[in-house]
Amino acid sequence: MPTSKKPKIHTFLWYAHEAEEAATLYASIFPDSHVDGVWTMAADSPSGPAGSVKVVDFTLFGQPFQAMTAGAHHDFNDAISIVVSCDDQAELDRYWDALLAAGGKPQACGWLMDRYGLRWQIVPAAMDDLMSRGDPAKRKRVAEAMMKMVKLDIAALEAA
Repeated sequence: MPTSKKPKIHTFLWYAHEAEEAATLYASIFPDSHVDGVWTMAADSPSGPAGSVKVVDFTLFGQPFQAMTAGAHHDFNDAISIVVSCDDQAELDRYWDALLAAGGKPQACGWLMDRYGLRWQIVPAAMDDLMSRGDPAKRKRVAEAMMKMVKLDIAALEAA
């Protein structure tokens, strides 16, 4: 019978190396975030001998995550990303800048790749409303403006 209280669904991330380092970095950037625990697999596995596979439980914005360092398997790619909804430009800039300062690389349309290869979307909280509600011509202008941006500019999106 399980003794820890976990939600029925959470995100699990496989890192070739540095899962604990990544979780510690993310927890240092986002509020209500922390590393909850680290443990190693007690048995041999296809990834290595007993003790070589490290599992990290962590929380970002109050949401549980789990990560594992278990050697190369599949690289992260654009098919999966973590979306951070930001209330204002200052918040968006803070998270964007922190991930880039830690070795990330900007991509396009509010996306960046952190130094571990994980993709992030740092977006305005109002993005879905801007892209899906109201006048179709306005929605088109918002989408066209977004497609020209790397880091999103909330004022420019709202003005489109």
